[in-house]
Amino acid sequence: MEICKIFGVRTGAFSMAEALNWVCGKLDELKGQYVTFANTHVIVTASEEKGYCRVQNKAAVIFADGAPVADYQKKHGCPQAERVAGPDFMEEIFKRSYEKGYRHYFYGSREETLSKLKSNLEKRFPGIEIVGMYAPPFEKKLKKDYGEDIERINAARPDFIWVGLGAPKQELWMYKQKGRVCGLMLGVGAGFDFHAGVVKRAPKWMQRCKMEWFYRFLQEPGRLGKRYLETNLKFIRLCMEEKRVEKRSKRTRYGKN
Repeated sequence: MEICKIFGVRTGAFSMAEALNWVCGKLDELKGQYVTFANTHVIVTASEEKGYCRVQNKAAVIFADGAPVADYQKKHGCPQAERVAGPDFMEEIFKRSYEKGYRHYFYGSREETLSKLKSNLEKRFPGIEIVGMYAPPFEKKLKKDYGEDIERINAARPDFIWVGLGAPKQELWMYKQKGRVCGLMLGVGAGFDFHAGVVKRAPKWMQRCKMEWFYRFLQEPGRLGKRYLETNLKFIRLCMEEKRVEKRSKRTRYGKN
C-alpha cells in the first residue's frame, strides 16, 4: 500500500480497482478494523484536531473520497491515485456480494432510510445478504459503551459493517469499536442516503468535472454551505502554504550550493 501524507493524515493512494482488490483480498485479516473515506472536510478537520487525526490514522486505510484529495496524491508522487468515493466503493462491493457470499450490516441513519435502503439493494443486487440494520438513537456525544449494539452486530456475523453516522462521529465510533466487532467497519456517511434514494447523487458529468460538492451544496445549502466554504478554502490555503515552504526550501538549498 502506497501512503501519501496530507497535512498529517496518512491516506492510501489507490485506483478504485486496487482499493477493491486490497480490501477483498485482505478481508479476513481486516475484520475488527475500520476504513475511512477522506474528503477535504475530513483532511482539514484532522489537520486542526490532533485527536481526530489520530483516529483517522488508526484506520486500516484511508481512501481519497474527494477529488481534491486524489489530485493531491497524484501531484505528490502517486500517479495511480483515483477518487475512491464511499458510495461508489459500496456499489462495487454490492456487485461482488452474491458471488463472494458477503454478509452486510448497516449501522446508522434513520429507520425510514434503512427500510428504503434494504428495498433498493435487494432489487438492484439480487441475492445480496443483508444480515442486519440498526438506526441508533441520535446523540450529540458518543456513549462510553455500545455493548448491546456490538452484541447485535456480532450475532449477525457480517463481513462488512457499513457505518453511516456522519463525520467525525462515525470515525470516532469505529475507533472505539476497533477489535470488538467481527467484521470490517467502513464509515460511508451519506452513502446510506444515496443508495436508499433519499438523496440524489450528482450526474456523472458533474462528478467527472469534480463538481459533485456543488451539487450537494445546492441540495442542502443550509447544512453544507458553511462547511464547504470554510474547509475547501482552508484546504486550498494549506496547499498554497505548503508550496511556498517547498519553494523557500529549494531556494535555500540552491543558495547553499
